[in-house]
Amino acid sequence: MAKKMNVESFNLDHTKVKAPYVRLVGVTEGANGDKVYKYDIRFKQPNKEHMDMDGLHSIEHLMAENIRNHMDNVLDIGPMGCQTGFYLSIMNRDQYEEVLEAFEHTLNDVLEAREVPACNEVQCGWAANHSLEGAKKIAQEMLDHRNEWHQVF
Repeated sequence: MAKKMNVESFNLDHTKVKAPYVRLVGVTEGANGDKVYKYDIRFKQPNKEHMDMDGLHSIEHLMAENIRNHMDNVLDIGPMGCQTGFYLSIMNRDQYEEVLEAFEHTLNDVLEAREVPACNEVQCGWAANHSLEGAKKIAQEMLDHRNEWHQVF
């Protein structure tokens, strides 16, 4: 058996998961009792496919801006370096179905978007690397599998 790693996802057998899915990775409790819930939102099958960077970059901006319209206490939503998904961190919210619903609404916002928020040199570190159409394609593919999001394996 492989040595247990410090990073939760390094202990996950990526050959056994079946994307797309949304799974609770873990809960971290702070000194004052606040809890941070971290989710693995996997869009693409690991080691088989990935999101193109310009579409991933744009859906990151769109989700970061819009998910906060559907759910309180969102700390962050950020992409995985492998380009297969995102991590979502929420404080003091442990309702899985509520997370799925907010995520679904957020993806629908992506489909309705007419522009990528903060897509300029003042607000973005690589403003030339965006694709609204790419983001919409990624969102639609994820929504097409909405009934599978709870099935990780």
